[in-house]
Amino acid sequence: MTLTRHYSNSQQGDQDFEAVLSPQALEELLAANSRTRLLDVRTPGEYETVHIRGAYNVPLDSLDEHAQEIRANVSDPVVLVCQSGARARKAEEALRSCSMSNLHVLEDGVNGWVAANKPVLRAAKRMSLERQVRIAAGSLAAVGGILALVINPLFALLPAFVGSGLVFAGVTDTCGMAMVLSRLPYNRPASCDVDAMVAALKSGNGPVGIGRVSAAAAPVARSCAS
Repeated sequence: MTLTRHYSNSQQGDQDFEAVLSPQALEELLAANSRTRLLDVRTPGEYETVHIRGAYNVPLDSLDEHAQEIRANVSDPVVLVCQSGARARKAEEALRSCSMSNLHVLEDGVNGWVAANKPVLRAAKRMSLERQVRIAAGSLAAVGGILALVINPLFALLPAFVGSGLVFAGVTDTCGMAMVLSRLPYNRPASCDVDAMVAALKSGNGPVGIGRVSAAAAPVARSCAS
């Protein structure tokens, strides 16, 4: 296993160092010690998009309040992961400040792991809000037109209403349909229950707590390009 050690004061033999693991070294460590914890400090959205299997997501801005709890309950090796390595180093500083020493940093983060062709979990590609609006508006207009032809001409009001709404959206850059669709669970941003994730990290159970923000907390799209 290859460890890169950067000593802060090597001439004096200072033992305060950070151990940087290459993707290959991390893979070897995981094979040698199944209790190794991967702590991903990116945002829930980044984690959802792509992450290393088994990684626990505790965003960097939430780490300080849980640092002592993690130090007191996790004695196994902890490998800090972010997108490129910069946030992982900040996380390392936060954890070392509370005397946690069993730390490593994944070299170049998830970017380096992916570049080394190591396995990851990816979220299914999500359809853009603009495409969803086009599909919904087109479907309503088509259904309204067909119903007007075969059932009752009054159904022509439906495509007329949809068309008027699209004109209004183009003029004002405000789309009511996008506002409604953005509140659906599928379109809400990813969220992380940090307390549940930290509890799983401490116990060694699988990662939990990743979901969607509530409808009340979800940002409302003002246009289909949001």
